[in-house]
Amino acid sequence: MKNQPNHSKTIEYLGDIAGVQKDWDESIVNYKKLKISFPKNANYWYKYGGALGMKAKESNKFKALGMIDEVEESFLTAAKLDETHLETRWALVMLYVELPAIIGGSEKKSQRYANELMVLSKVDGYLAKGYIDIYFSRYTRAEINYKKAHEIGNSKTTFDKLYDLYLNKLKDKTKANRLKEQFENK
Repeated sequence: MKNQPNHSKTIEYLGDIAGVQKDWDESIVNYKKLKISFPKNANYWYKYGGALGMKAKESNKFKALGMIDEVEESFLTAAKLDETHLETRWALVMLYVELPAIIGGSEKKSQRYANELMVLSKVDGYLAKGYIDIYFSRYTRAEINYKKAHEIGNSKTTFDKLYDLYLNKLKDKTKANRLKEQFENK
């Protein structure tokens, strides 16, 4: 930073480090520099929106309310700039499902981005649909989506989501243990 104060990778790393440390203000400052300097870079818009969103989550409700529009705008800008940016679509799924309807939340909007994920990555699409189903306590539908994601991806992530659903939402230890045994044997 001393030699090249505008070095984008260094600024990004500083934002990432601040984010890991949950220093959202510092993270926001760094990502804001990047999105201003590189307005066509979807990842910088995404990271800025993410840091802002995390700050909003940890703020009181009135302060958070004032930040939501900028969070949404950042994610939507990132989505427009890069039609294949998975993380942005995930952020939009989560944002719209968690926001109350009165301030822009909507399952329909959330499903729209889950459908976009489905086109880009079947695993992410099914995981996103399962995430939405769990949010609305539709555990049977969530199981269908998580099973499809796991059949395709067979990864630690897909296993964890399905295992957690069986164990903590459906309270079915038999299914959870059977899944664990199958996963460990592969």
